[in-house]
Amino acid sequence: MDLHFTSAFPSTPERVAVDRLLGGPPSGWTGGARAAADYHVALGGHHHAVGVRHRLLPALQAVQSAIGWVSPGALNYVAERLSVPPADVYAVASFYALLATEQQSLRMAHVCEDVSCRTRGSLRLLESLAGRDDVVPSPCLGQCDRSPAVLVQRAGEYDASLWNATAEDVAEVLEGATPIDPEPGHYGVPQSELGSDRLRLLRRVGTIDPYSLDEYRATGGYAALTKALTMGPEELIEEVKRAGIRGRGGAAFPVGAKWEAVVGQGPDRMLVCNADEAEPGTFKDRGVMEGDPFSLVEAMTIAGYAIGAGRGFLYIRGEYPRAARHVASALRTATESGLLGDNVLGSGFSFDIEIRMGGGAYICGEETALFNSIEGFRGEPRQKPPYPAEAGLFGLPTAINNVETLINLPLIVLEGGAAYASRGTAASTGIKLFCLSGDVARPGVYEVDFGTTLRQLIDLAGGPLEEIAAILLGGVSGSFVGPDLLDLPLTFEDTHAVGVSLGTAVVMPFGVSTDFDDLALRIAAFFRDESCGQCVPCRVGTVRQEEALHRLIGGVPLNGASSDLGLLAEIDEAMRMGSICGLGHTAGNAIRSAIALGLIGGRP
Repeated sequence: MDLHFTSAFPSTPERVAVDRLLGGPPSGWTGGARAAADYHVALGGHHHAVGVRHRLLPALQAVQSAIGWVSPGALNYVAERLSVPPADVYAVASFYALLATEQQSLRMAHVCEDVSCRTRGSLRLLESLAGRDDVVPSPCLGQCDRSPAVLVQRAGEYDASLWNATAEDVAEVLEGATPIDPEPGHYGVPQSELGSDRLRLLRRVGTIDPYSLDEYRATGGYAALTKALTMGPEELIEEVKRAGIRGRGGAAFPVGAKWEAVVGQGPDRMLVCNADEAEPGTFKDRGVMEGDPFSLVEAMTIAGYAIGAGRGFLYIRGEYPRAARHVASALRTATESGLLGDNVLGSGFSFDIEIRMGGGAYICGEETALFNSIEGFRGEPRQKPPYPAEAGLFGLPTAINNVETLINLPLIVLEGGAAYASRGTAASTGIKLFCLSGDVARPGVYEVDFGTTLRQLIDLAGGPLEEIAAILLGGVSGSFVGPDLLDLPLTFEDTHAVGVSLGTAVVMPFGVSTDFDDLALRIAAFFRDESCGQCVPCRVGTVRQEEALHRLIGGVPLNGASSDLGLLAEIDEAMRMGSICGLGHTAGNAIRSAIALGLIGGRP
């Protein structure tokens, strides 16, 4: 890549894409001044002074969508428009897997090679497509229920997801065919076949048109927001505390306590919804956004009212084009109907939501890395403290929750916190969504009360395809557990008691025919690739972990198998103790557990 951007100029399509996003050509103004004015006007002139750099990633994505890559001329033009140094623009552009800084085909297929898809045909698919320069292997695409999964980027058109893909399907789309959605009503929720009366969070998914506000309201939609606006923020937060709901994104922090901390910091607050579920095996939030987008819009509006925020950001992972389209439509419709924007339902409360798309970076699921991504920087985690409740997005007190956490709010508002807390267990209250993939008959998202056992959940998904050798619980940052734990209740407290975690609610059984050596190596490669490289323990540790694992599995250890086992343990400890964020803390979990279960290389 030529970094002398001042000698390169963008073509007309690139300029048009950037100008459309930033509000027209500079027309004699400096790029930064014009963009700053555009942003000031868009926010009504009263928003916290955040500058314009936060438009950097959307501008780069606009260029990528227009011409299929981010050219040197486009980099230079974006830098000029936003008054950001060209080197910073390149640093951001090169950070994300879905942005290309080298010219490539106008259509590119990203074929998932991660833990679920690789056992369900993706490796054969990649082999069938070998030799094509418009096909690249990809980490998890969040389509584990549709494996083998493929994401096709198409310049000048909407990106498209293919599922249960064949080589012929991929080749036809790459050569110009329009992707056909084989199951328009499929959102990965097999339980919807059982009848909506058995479900609460997922009752509408697959049963209503996700584009229809009328159908959403006919099934009780917006009753919760109407009630919430009569309760008042303080009462709302108290009801959430009574519900005992804890975050569903992996950290399991009490939601009411988080909101109270934000409210106690000052009058200017932000709400962020983290929909960047990039943990391999996780796709529950995608199903909600695709099948019931208004539920998320309503829930975010309730949360914004509760904490006194006037603006929310919804950060959707870049591999979810269908979900993003559905939510964007819901936002437009809600605004046109007086349910979002100025004076919501005549209450005097005003609230707006802006979608931001990720660029293909697992690390941006970490809350502070997500903030940096929105603000126009590389998605690298920040040191804590300060915590988001004190200084989050744009330095403001910020409440950040994931999709699943938020969509529980309408239930809590309508039924009351005590009624919600009566489900599940005392320490794990309410309802939980789990992502079932791997060797099960019906992969998908399943809704159950906390306390359901692993065995019951797998049976709900049609049972295993063959005798179970191990179950990956919590995703690749989680742990393998043996079939002796099939009767483990799925709660925060029960999993903690046996030394594992629910994590992002991944439940991925693997049968006795599974090549666990291959899975372990893929997990190690995933963390090596996805480490942002900011801190030494993680940057170096993930590489050394993979090297030691190769030696261990290959049977040719550097200094004997026992020393490699010891080295892996030391690397794991160093990453857990010294890494800035959770990626390093958990990068060795699955490998450590696989070794303990004797799954790797036949060694106990």
